[in-house]
Amino acid sequence: MSSRSQTPDRAPTTTPAGRRPRGVRTLTPRDRIVAAVLLGVPLLLDLAFVWLPAAGTTLLSFTRWNGVGSLHADPCRPDVPAVLNNGCLYGIQNYHQASTISPEFWPAVRHNLIWLAVFVLVATPLGMLFAVLIDRGIRGSRMYQSILFLPVMLSLALVGIIWEFVYSQNFGLINTVIGRNGDGDAIDWLGNPHLNLWAVLTEATWRQAGYVMVLYLAGLKAVDPTLREAAMIDGASAWQAFRRVIFPVMRPINIVIMVVTVIESLRAFDLVYITNKGINGLELLSVLVTSNIVGETQRVGFGSALGVVLLAISLVPISIFLHQTFRREESP
Repeated sequence: MSSRSQTPDRAPTTTPAGRRPRGVRTLTPRDRIVAAVLLGVPLLLDLAFVWLPAAGTTLLSFTRWNGVGSLHADPCRPDVPAVLNNGCLYGIQNYHQASTISPEFWPAVRHNLIWLAVFVLVATPLGMLFAVLIDRGIRGSRMYQSILFLPVMLSLALVGIIWEFVYSQNFGLINTVIGRNGDGDAIDWLGNPHLNLWAVLTEATWRQAGYVMVLYLAGLKAVDPTLREAAMIDGASAWQAFRRVIFPVMRPINIVIMVVTVIESLRAFDLVYITNKGINGLELLSVLVTSNIVGETQRVGFGSALGVVLLAISLVPISIFLHQTFRREESP
């Protein structure tokens, strides 16, 4: 008598008509309303406070508008009263004046590029070094982390005031330590146009390094510890394990840090404005934008053109970096 093995029938792979597969939840009207609110409110705020002002600034950069109700605009047509020409189309003349006539434009661009280079080459590696040392669990790591992160918690205005006591020509800490306090040989760190940019960059680096440290600490905590252990078993040193295994894994964090670094370096304003209002060796594009839009001259069109230039300068390195990074990820 032959026996025949019985195998259970497989579950049908298709669902009956009119029925949804298990595990798929249908959205109720209430769910749709909640989703619309959660997506729509941030989108509206982003449009209202970011994209619409950016578009308005771009349009104003092609005008001679000098402010609401201003009667001192340069007329586009001599036969028309100035108040009617206030806001008239001016083409690219604002950009032409910025690049050829304004004596402060190119020094401001150069200082912004120096600021960016210092953040990329000094502040970011320094913050990474702090994060790696603290992540290794050295004694007192929590105390060091709090001390290094403290400048980030302070406002930039307060940071500038603190460093004024360090750099002060008459009673500053540095001049006191080097024995040049209050005499004719005292160094004017913030008044000398050959020194003040580097002095303010030291303040900014002191704060930026702590910010980068926290971001890298978050990235290091998210790395799978078995990767480091496997590298050590293969005979890699601590530096080789970090450079060849850990650092490539933190690519998303590197993208965030690079974008944040570019933005922070190009929007620098508070420290230089507190020091000497962005003049005498501390010209920056952000300060020029503010001084032209809300300053005494109120050249809103010209200041808007400078703002568009600043936006373009910030978008170029970010776009190139993101394009190169995502292209490497997509390549096999």
